[in-house]
Amino acid sequence: MKKGKDPAGQSDEHNSRGIELADRGWLDEAINEFRKAIELDPSSAHAHDNLATVYAEKRLYREALREYLLALSLEPESATAHYNLACFLSAHAADMAIEEYKHAIELDPDYPDAHLNLGLAHADQERIDEALAELEIAIRLAPDDPLPRHELAALQMDEGDYRGAIAQLKEVVRLDPGSFDAYLDLGICYAQKGFYAEAERAYGKARGIKEGDLLLDYNLGALYALWGRPQESLEALARAIAHDPQKVRGWLQSDPMFETLRERPEFDALLK
Repeated sequence: MKKGKDPAGQSDEHNSRGIELADRGWLDEAINEFRKAIELDPSSAHAHDNLATVYAEKRLYREALREYLLALSLEPESATAHYNLACFLSAHAADMAIEEYKHAIELDPDYPDAHLNLGLAHADQERIDEALAELEIAIRLAPDDPLPRHELAALQMDEGDYRGAIAQLKEVVRLDPGSFDAYLDLGICYAQKGFYAEAERAYGKARGIKEGDLLLDYNLGALYALWGRPQESLEALARAIAHDPQKVRGWLQSDPMFETLRERPEFDALLK
């Protein structure tokens, strides 16, 4: 200890030096300085906070979260401490979740739920190839669980791979015959591929599970519009509008599946 300086003063010096090093991009050296500051003054909330910031930059998310929480525990009434924790969570929670799922898989490679959730986390960040790979692993590990198959089908639908989605959804409804959402999605996929009779059958199965659903009626309207059955399309759209007029009319304004109906006065009347 330097003569004439208390531990808190020396802690502030190390903290300041750590900030300078971090600003220069020397993160490991900055970590050492912040650790020295905390060793000299464990109650230094700002040193914990600065250490957390550097840990986050190095993608050491677990360590960063621990330091942010320590800073908050030392100054629970500090608006800055709450703000810094919120910023960390907003910026890095998804990345941290991915790292933890990966760690779970390292410990147990045959953990289907970890692969499933890692796939969904990748999908949320638009890492499509990684998401598809993880969902396929989840299916391989739990072939009788309809959820990974349905999630894979949903991602394939988003990517325009309706043929691949149909294959997965046929398995989903085999495993879970009572899944309204699976039959609805199956109908959407069939309609997109031009298999209109198959789509109608899938929607019929969905209606047998749950009658009077907005999305079902809307997609039935789309199917019949594409199929050249305008009267049935208009009837289905009228039912959909009855559920939520503002939402459905907003969809109809720009949905290209209804181009064949736009010149009809009955369609125009539905929009008013």
